[in-house]
Amino acid sequence: MHSASHRMPAYPMPARVQGPLIRARDWLDERGRVAWIAAMVLGFVVFWPLGLALLAYMIWSKRMFSCSNRHSRARYSAPSTGNSAFDAYREETLKRLEDEHREFVDFLQKLREAKDKAEFDQFMQSRGEKTEA
Repeated sequence: MHSASHRMPAYPMPARVQGPLIRARDWLDERGRVAWIAAMVLGFVVFWPLGLALLAYMIWSKRMFSCSNRHSRARYSAPSTGNSAFDAYREETLKRLEDEHREFVDFLQKLREAKDKAEFDQFMQSRGEKTEA
């Protein structure tokens, strides 16, 4: 087991709270940005800290500024098979794969940034040589 890639959330939520929140998030993701904005406005109307929390979550998770929901992470949820050991194994495996995917995407982003920096440094160096000549 890879302990470095398996991270516990800072504030773990009980399953009875986490399940409905994940279902609500997925439901809103399926309907797009307009649904998120409507939920946020409704949150401000009902209880302003709820609307503020939704706004912060939308900005933090980049749901506010994404062009579409195609960038959202694929979420797989299957009904229980009745075998709790298999269900736990499946959940752990899917979480591990999502973590590895996220780490790989982060690695690719850093690789692109390093390549861009190298190209920029090369440009600045060639520019400096032209001004000296």
